[in-house]
Formats: sequence, C-alpha cells, structure tokens
Amino acid sequence: MTKWSVTEPRRLTFDDPVRELHVRIVDGAVNVVGTDEGPARLEISSIEGPPLIVSQVGGALTVAYEDLPWKGFLQWLDGKSRRRAAVVSLTVPAGTRVEVGTIGATAVISGVDGRTEVRGVSGDTTLVGLTGPARTDTVTGNVEAQNVSGDLRFHSVSGDLTVVAAGSSVRADSVSGSMIVDVDPAGGSTDIGLNSVSGEIAIRLPHPADAQVEANTASGTVSNAFEDLKVGGQWGAKRITGRLGAGNGRLKATTVSGSIALLRRPPAEDERGDTAPSTGPRNTSTPSGPRNTSTADTSTAGGPRNTSTADTSAAGGPRNISGDNSTADRDDDATDDPTDGPTDKKVL
Repeated sequence: MTKWSVTEPRRLTFDDPVRELHVRIVDGAVNVVGTDEGPARLEISSIEGPPLIVSQVGGALTVAYEDLPWKGFLQWLDGKSRRRAAVVSLTVPAGTRVEVGTIGATAVISGVDGRTEVRGVSGDTTLVGLTGPARTDTVTGNVEAQNVSGDLRFHSVSGDLTVVAAGSSVRADSVSGSMIVDVDPAGGSTDIGLNSVSGEIAIRLPHPADAQVEANTASGTVSNAFEDLKVGGQWGAKRITGRLGAGNGRLKATTVSGSIALLRRPPAEDERGDTAPSTGPRNTSTPSGPRNTSTADTSTAGGPRNTSTADTSAAGGPRNISGDNSTADRDDDATDDPTDGPTDKKVL
C-alpha cells in the first residue's frame, strides 16, 4: 500500500492502474473527470484543518479523512468541531467505479462510464455525461443530472432533483424535494418512477411520446399537455392516465400534496426556430420612427435552475421546464510531478 498525508496543496500522478475511486471530504469541492488519456491524477488545490489521507491499494485510490468512514457517512458528526475544508480535483480512467461522499461540499462528476455513487448531507451534486449507473443519496443537497444515459437513482429528504436529457431509467424518492425530469427525445423508451410526499413533480416528454402513463396526487393540482391522456378523480384526488404512442415506456409519478405537470417538448424543428422563407417581395422601406432594438427579458425569478427551452409554465405546477402550451386540469506508484489537473467546471 502506498500512502500520503497531505496538509498543503499538492499534485500527485498515479502510475499504477486505478479501477476504483473513493473520496470523502467536509466542505470545499470535489471534481472528478473520467478520461481515456494518461494515468490517474490528483490535485489538492486548497486544504484546511486535519490532513487528507491519500492511499492506493491495488486498483483502489482513496482520498479521505481518517475519521470519516463511508459506512454511516450520512450520520457522521465532527465532535471536535474542528474547521476543515478541501478542494480536490481528480482525473481517472473513464471506466473507474466512483464513490464520493460530501458534507457541505459540492461535487461535480463527469465523463465516467463505471458505476457512480454519491452520498451528501448538504452539498449539491452535478452529474454530467455519465453512461454507467448512478445513485445519489442526500439529506438536503440538490442533484442535477445532464445527459446521464445509465440508470439514475435518487433518494433525498428535502433535496431537489433536476434531470436534463434523462436516460433509460430514472427512479426518485423524496419527502419534500421537487423533481424536474426532461426526457431525451432521442433516448428511446424510458422507465420513470417518481415519488414524493409534498414535493412538486414536473415531467417533460418528447412529442410524439411513447409511454404508459399514470400520475397521482391526493390533494395537489395537475396539468396535462397531452390530449391522449385522461384527467380524472374526485374530491381532492386527481389522476392522469393513458397511453402515448405504442406505450413501450413507463411513467409513474405519485405525490401526496404536491402538484404534477406533464409537459410536451416541441418538435425538433420548432425548437430550432426554423421558419420558411417568404415568397413575397421584401419590404425595404425605412420606418419614419425610431427602431425598437430591445431584447425581451427572458429571465425567470426564483425556484431551482430552469431547464426550459420554451417559456410555458404549468398552472399550479412546479418550476418551469415546459415545452408548448399545456392545458391545466385536463380530464447519471505515484510521483510528485506537476500535471495539469482537471478543470473544475460545472456544466449545466
């Protein structure tokens, strides 16, 4: 076993193969990038408090505090109340299995093909371009996933989930966090299952869509943009059911008091804003008054990050990711040679 105790900024390059990565830090940031170029590399650009222990045993690389185990990670408390923080960046082979644990730190993981697991207490997590299965467990931390083609699992108490270009399967459970899922129109049939107690749920499907749909809320409002789906229910309970296309995919969403919105992505040509050329003569006249060159304000206030491509909100529903207009209430050996570390960049 090769081992280092790091108390100041340092760079390390690992010549031995790395097949597993384990990172556990408190405060600061973790950035993991999967690549097919060169050996694994580590850069600790900032560190405060107790040393980080870096060890390599066989194909497993670990960067963590000695008193911060993976087992029981979400229940860990620092009884010494000692300030600690670190900014850690790693480049590993794309096929590496990645485990990251953060307490108050942000995590960005991109380009990994192996299995990815993230546990966080209050830090936010961003997953970009993962092709292997991914699982995230948080207490209050939010999770954003973009172009995650593998199976995605999300569990949280009050953290929000935002998925852009969802892959083959998304399973999410939360108590009060909101969930926004934008299904990739080129991803084929998708299996989506979302459950929340009081969180709001919004799902945007491609048009045409291909799924068997069932969405239920006990006391929240519903919004449905698909004429082929039926909105029913009485008293406070509402339900959206039906089949879109051949019904090869599956979509099931359940919330007790939160609202549910099923939104429709505009056709690809409409998203590009293509327009047919005019066949009539061009108007080359100059208006007598001043020209209005102002740009419409397209900002949105409040709420989690907006993943919309069109500004259409669902009535009474969660944060906007809408496509076209919806109809409300319708019935993922070492040397100390300096190397270029990965760029800590959040993509979304």
